[in-house]
Amino acid sequence: MGAALQLAISHVRHLGWESSIKRKERMQLGSALLLLFLHTLLLAIPLVFASQDEPFTLRISCGSREDVHTLEGLWYRDFGYTNGRFANATLPSLVSPLLKTLRFFPISDGPDNCYNIDNIPAGRYQIRVFLALIDDPNLASAPLFDLSVEGTLFASIKPGWIGLDEQSFVEAIVDVTDSSATICFHRTGHGDPSILSIEVLQIDYNAYYLGKSKGTKVVLRPVRRLSYWSENPVFDGDMNDVHWGGSRFWKTITFYPTGDYHVLSTKNVIAGTSISPNFYPQALYQSAIAGTDKESQLSFEIAVDHSKKYSLWLHFAEIDPEVTEEYQRVFDVLIDGYVMFKEVDVIRLTGEPYAALVLNTTISVIEKTVKITLKPLTGHAIISAIEIIEVITAEMATSLDEVSALQTIKAMLGLPLKFGWNGDPCVPQQHQWNGVNCQFDSTEGKWVIDKLMLDNQGLRGFLPNDISKLRHLQSINLSENSIKGTIPEKLGDISALQVLDLSYNEFSGTIPESFGALKNLQILNLSGNSLAGKVPATLGGRHLHFNLTGNDRLCGNLGLPECGLHQSVGAKIGIAFGSIFGPLLVVIFINCWWKRRQNILRAQQLAAAMEASYAKAMTHFRDVHLGKNADA
Repeated sequence: MGAALQLAISHVRHLGWESSIKRKERMQLGSALLLLFLHTLLLAIPLVFASQDEPFTLRISCGSREDVHTLEGLWYRDFGYTNGRFANATLPSLVSPLLKTLRFFPISDGPDNCYNIDNIPAGRYQIRVFLALIDDPNLASAPLFDLSVEGTLFASIKPGWIGLDEQSFVEAIVDVTDSSATICFHRTGHGDPSILSIEVLQIDYNAYYLGKSKGTKVVLRPVRRLSYWSENPVFDGDMNDVHWGGSRFWKTITFYPTGDYHVLSTKNVIAGTSISPNFYPQALYQSAIAGTDKESQLSFEIAVDHSKKYSLWLHFAEIDPEVTEEYQRVFDVLIDGYVMFKEVDVIRLTGEPYAALVLNTTISVIEKTVKITLKPLTGHAIISAIEIIEVITAEMATSLDEVSALQTIKAMLGLPLKFGWNGDPCVPQQHQWNGVNCQFDSTEGKWVIDKLMLDNQGLRGFLPNDISKLRHLQSINLSENSIKGTIPEKLGDISALQVLDLSYNEFSGTIPESFGALKNLQILNLSGNSLAGKVPATLGGRHLHFNLTGNDRLCGNLGLPECGLHQSVGAKIGIAFGSIFGPLLVVIFINCWWKRRQNILRAQQLAAAMEASYAKAMTHFRDVHLGKNADA
């Protein structure tokens, strides 16, 4: 229950009460906070803890044909997660997992490729992607590319990343709500994206909680984590018995402060560590740097990308044995020259020495650096660790029905691999699918498809009825392909359609009657197919630019001949032959019938004559026989 109470207190701290809460005050507020916590637990916190003692953890060794065991744990082979090719890997950094293979995505596999990870519990996740180089001495340069998670661009690999520990991987904190996570790699024209491994680590649902955001979702990207518990970079995943904090990478803080400082360390137990929601390990607070008599303040100038929003997490614990009372060490915290936290007294805020304190604020940065200054009011400044995390507004997803329809079209038309068509069609907005144009539907709060442009792409197969699920389409161009079969009747359900170009394919059958319902249709091009039958009358009598040439068996409307009179060349040749040879065949038939009739009559006459002769002969024989009897 102590951890639960700390979770409730952490929410109160975030509301800006950090500077007024003391240990004694917490005891007085304990009952109220406990009731508040029990109430909000059922309403706001997922029931993941009731069913999960341990967080979900998945590590993938990219390009590996078998599972691999390392010091970090078990890495699963990546069969079934993605496309791409595999190769032997060269590790760019000492902090890279000791894996031997990677997966890369050549341009022939398309501009966008993704790992689709299914069947994971809903919750908050730390997702980390390690980079690597193909083991090829002829490799000209390291690849540069973009990465997205759940459709949101969160990292762009920059030149010079080889050999830099903190740039050998990228990381995001993201909420998963539909039991699947999609991690995509987008070409930027600088080599083939190459991936060594992927970690998917479930963390506390309220980890790095930034407060209510009025329906706006965010993706968090850790930029810097600085501490002084080790002179070397370290991952804190194995520092806790409880693993709901993930595995954070910390770099030594001594590279960053300007001016004089000295290092403090202790083996004493630190109160308030390894608890929800962030589960910071105790070791993080058992070391610190502090100002000196020569220079009592501490300043840190840390490089970031300009014009972005960042969440700062500042970690403190009073571990100096000479500072044991309130007001012995008091300082202001300034961010880019502005006082963000005033009169910080670690012992006063925590209630005792050797207790952890975390201060958090979110700022917008205009320049290319963030400057953090601890300005003492009494004594010297002190700090244990700093986290700088970029706050990225999550992209809104594309309508699931329209994504499903595009995937069906991809399968039915045999879309070339070079198109990619992986991940979300519309986001990240910088990497929309080729042949697709998107617009945001503010009513539905989702991206939708308004243009489908796949002309002259060597498409084969049949156009599925599912195309009607792209109900926001205004323009379709599938011309100059080899699409067979009939034109789907359900195309007439796309009421917004203005342009339809299916020319120079192998469509057969009739023009759907449903086309008459396309009241917004302005251009219809069905030329160069094998369509037949009557053109729907409802297409006539309106301002419609149309082209139906090359379909010789069409008739009835839009200036075409009447269906009874309009014949193809073959039909005309057939009629000509019929008009010449038809009467002759009739004469021959009548002549044959007449001759057969005469033969039958002749045979009947002959039979009658023979019967008469036989009867006469029998009568003569009888007379002779009777005469002989009389003489006797």
